[in-house]
Amino acid sequence: MKFRHLTLVISAIVLLGFTGCDNSTEPILGNKVLFLKVDFETNTFEGGKELTFAKETETFTITNIYVPPGDFGSVKLMYSELNDTLFYGTIWWMGKGEMTYPKELLPADKFQVVLTEDYVTPKAGFQNVFKPYEGTYDYTPVWSSVQNLVKVRQYLRSNPNATVKLFLYQPSVGVGDPADWDWILFLKS
Repeated sequence: MKFRHLTLVISAIVLLGFTGCDNSTEPILGNKVLFLKVDFETNTFEGGKELTFAKETETFTITNIYVPPGDFGSVKLMYSELNDTLFYGTIWWMGKGEMTYPKELLPADKFQVVLTEDYVTPKAGFQNVFKPYEGTYDYTPVWSSVQNLVKVRQYLRSNPNATVKLFLYQPSVGVGDPADWDWILFLKS
């Protein structure tokens, strides 16, 4: 009897462990881009937004329009195939610019996380879409802060061969403060 009871308990644990814990199997429908923001110094996920586009595209290319900060500058990232804005932020040489598009982000605590402890990575890796300064980066700590989000898992399943596009937004340069900087990531459905 004890063996049968133990078998039922183990079966229940296994079923609970695989049912309802990771609802990342839901596909992302339509042409959407997941925008995520991660703090540069702490690699803490700060928030994000799902951008929706009416027209479908086969490819996803991001181009940048960069105005170097003599005093004031900016960076604008465009979804090339649609000629639509994905990001716009100002850059100040001896001050702090701001992200003006997208203006509102959903806070990090509004994003569901998976209840499993597996670690996923994008098959096609990462592409830095705006890098005005030389240097190499290890994207692993940045990715580690978002890879467990249900939305990220959904996007990876909807577009498994996609490259995760990212860049380091530095609204303060010159005597810039790294505490102002953020990684911005884009995943396409």
